[in-house]
This record gives sequence, C-alpha cells and structure tokens, in this order.
Amino acid sequence: MQLKELASQLAVSRILGDAETEFTGIQTDSRKVRPGDLFLCIPGLVTDGHQYAAKAVELGAAALVVEHDVDVNVPKLLVKDSRYAMAVIANYFYGYPSREMKLIGVTGTNGKTTSTYLIDAILSDQGLRTGLMGTIQMKIGSEITLMERTTLEAIDLQRNLRLMADAGTDYCVMEVSSHALDLGRVKGCGFRTGIFTNLTQDHLDYHETMEQYQAAKGLLFSRMGNEFHGDPSRHSYAVLNADDPSSDYYAKQTAAQVITYGIDRQADVRAEDIQITSKGTRFRCVTFRGTADFHTRLVGKFNVYNALGAISAALLEGIPIEAVKQSLEAVQSVDGRMEVVDGGQPFLVLVDYAHTPDGLENALSTIKQFAAGRIITVFGCGGDRDRKKRPLMGKVAASYSDYLYVTSDNPRSEDPRSILEDIIPGIEQAGMSSDRFELIADRREAIQKAVAQATSDDVVLIAGKGHETYQEIMGVKHDFDDRKVAKEAIRGRYRD
Repeated sequence: MQLKELASQLAVSRILGDAETEFTGIQTDSRKVRPGDLFLCIPGLVTDGHQYAAKAVELGAAALVVEHDVDVNVPKLLVKDSRYAMAVIANYFYGYPSREMKLIGVTGTNGKTTSTYLIDAILSDQGLRTGLMGTIQMKIGSEITLMERTTLEAIDLQRNLRLMADAGTDYCVMEVSSHALDLGRVKGCGFRTGIFTNLTQDHLDYHETMEQYQAAKGLLFSRMGNEFHGDPSRHSYAVLNADDPSSDYYAKQTAAQVITYGIDRQADVRAEDIQITSKGTRFRCVTFRGTADFHTRLVGKFNVYNALGAISAALLEGIPIEAVKQSLEAVQSVDGRMEVVDGGQPFLVLVDYAHTPDGLENALSTIKQFAAGRIITVFGCGGDRDRKKRPLMGKVAASYSDYLYVTSDNPRSEDPRSILEDIIPGIEQAGMSSDRFELIADRREAIQKAVAQATSDDVVLIAGKGHETYQEIMGVKHDFDDRKVAKEAIRGRYRD
C-alpha cells in the first residue's frame, strides 16, 4: 500500500516526501517495527511515540504518521490527530473487517467477561463460527491467544478482526472498555449489538469523575444505529440493564433499537423467582419471545444479570429461548469468576476477579445468602490506580465478612503496605474490630492463612485477581495464580 492512499482517507493531511512510498505493515510500538512498516507516532498517557521515530527508522520503518515534523529521513504523513488517524488507517489497511461479521460489544464496570463467554457459548452451540476478544483471551474458532488488556489498540484490534474475517467468523463478541472508547480504539467498528452491564466506581484515576466515566461508556451506544435499514440483518440494538440508572442516559444517547433486561424493574427480558445456592442459580426468564425456567451453574444475582444480557442478545439473533436455556445450563464456569477451588477440603474456596467495591459486594452478598459457616475474605487493591476506592472496598469487605486478610493485589510501583493502610479506614467505618482482620502484604501467606483458618461450612473468598496468572511488583510480573496457590495451601494443610 502507498502512503498517498492513506492521505486520501484523511481530509486534512499532508505528505512530506515521496507520496508513492510503499509500506507492508503498520506498527505503533517501535520495538515491533520490521523493514517496510509504517510507524504511527501516537502521543500516549506516559510517553510520546514521536520520541521513538528515529528508533523505528533504524529498524526499517519505510514511512511515519506524525502530528508534527520529526528529524528523520523517511516520508511522513502529517495529520491533525494521529490517534484518530490510527483508527482510520487500521480500518482501511485491513479492509474494514467488522463489516464481514456481526459484532457484539459488551461494556460496563463488572460482568463483561462472563457476558461475552455466555454469548459465545450460545452462538457456538448453534453451529455459528465465533470469535471472542476480552480481558482473558482472544479466540478465533478453537484457537486461543492470551490477552494483556481488555480492548486492543485500533491497529491490533483491526488486525485480529481481519484474522477472524478470513477464518469465516460469523460473530465476534468483544469486551469494550471505557479506556478503549475514550481513546478511540473501536472507532470504525460497526457494532450490531451493544450491551451495557452496570456502572459503578472504577477507573477514576483515568476518568476523574463518575460523570466522565459514564460518558465514556456511552460512546459505544451514541455511535450505533444512526442509519436505519429495512433489512433486519442490518439493524442495531442497544441492550441495557433496566435496573441501572445509567441506562436511561444511554437510551437517550443511541439511535439503535433499545431492548431492556432486569430484575427489579419492568423490562423486555426479566428474571423472576430467583433462587441462589452454592451450586448454582435458578430463575424464570420472561421475555418478548417466550418464557423458560433456567438452572445455571453460575452463582449469584449478578450472574443472573449477566445471563439476562446474553439471553437478550441471543433472542435478537433469532435463537429460540429453549436453545438459549440449553446452552447456558451447560456452562460450567468462567475463569476466575466465582470459580471453585476443590482440593477435597470440607469448606468452600472461591476465586473471583472482584476488584471494585460493587464487584466485591456482588460476590460477598451472594456468598452471604448460602454460607452456613463463616465468610473469610482475602482481598487487596491495585497500586497506581484509583485510591478513592480502597476504603470503599475495605468497608464492603468488613460489612459482609467474619474475618479479613487484607493483602497485595498488583501493587505495581507502590509500596504494598501503604495500599493496605489506605484500606483500613473503610474497615473501621464498618465497625470491624482489629482482632477480626490482618494486614499481610505477602498474598501467598494471606491465602495460606485463610485456608488454614477455615473449618467445615466456612467459605473462603479470594478476591481481586481472578483469572490472572501473575502479580506485578515494582514493574516485574511474577508468576502467581490464586487458584494454584489456594490448591497448594489446601494440599499442604491436609498433607500435614
């Protein structure tokens, strides 16, 4: 592809150098540049890609995309906004792959991963070829690649969508983060359906206020449905949680057809007669396309919401409710989401990704409904992230737990002990006495102590990291999997 082709896609741009310069690939990370690539200089939150222009040229970059001229001897495409240009260029270079499949995006604070897994399971069971992109992994058919962020940058996202399209994918189900929406990573993606799970406090280190956070999520819906079609296969849908106040805001933002789901308020897809146990959840689902009784292995009211969103999306694709029921009831679990760790112990150990106040309360309030013994909670908060939520999480944990082990999550560049100290005011506000909680910076030790303390009928919740298989300390990622550590602690206890 030639540089002048890209210039034709951007109304305000200028080529400095040979307009017919050919390039064969696109990169935004100078370390990944190969001879013949186009390197995009993107101003970032931490570093500015323009600083790496010379390095990219050394590695063989044939041309650059820049917001201002840089002193390197290759042709450059000068643009007003290189981040916006990246989305335009990525879509054009990879041939607009989202047009070749139906794209379902899930956004919200909690429940994105579980929701995408449920939707993927339902579609796959119908013989449809699916792709999945999210916090844990990318899946194209049966091929799985682990992921490092919830939603990829536009270049990588479009590249993977092209791989999916070339593999004959019918549907891609994607988690869409607020960061991705705010930074324009999914611009150009033609979403068939957007699903909103919930909005609670998180990421205020980036968005600063809940209003800004809400608005970022709303970008998914405001970009949908503005062109109406007579062909139902080209309709777009906004699937909104009727029980969350933000849904009213998103309904006004979108031109897509709005379908609601919920429990407490009237909705197009509604759960009734909910029964929650440690083995799963039963509920009756009343929908605009029939009624069915569900018995899923997923535990908790929050998982009823996740199921309702998935049911709504499936019904919109014409899948009969009985087929949806069969698929959801076959799902065993989702990695790191209320996942049972079974080492033959006489008490229940659960690992959950809950890393927000609302997520932690969802997990603990669910456990409270069925726990016959004590609730022992191991949790922490991530470093270099929203500090305001630390005491909030402490208060939630103390309100529902009989004993707490406050420990490290991913401390990153922060002193682990200072993070723990930030959590204490919330614990004290909940009225928990000092003899009912311990501060243990070493997460392995905290898990071991929780397992050692538990007796028959107790429930141990290990919250915060879920599916993650590492712990980041001072910029270094160490191997660490809560599930493995818990199982080792169980085996060690009963072996001894």
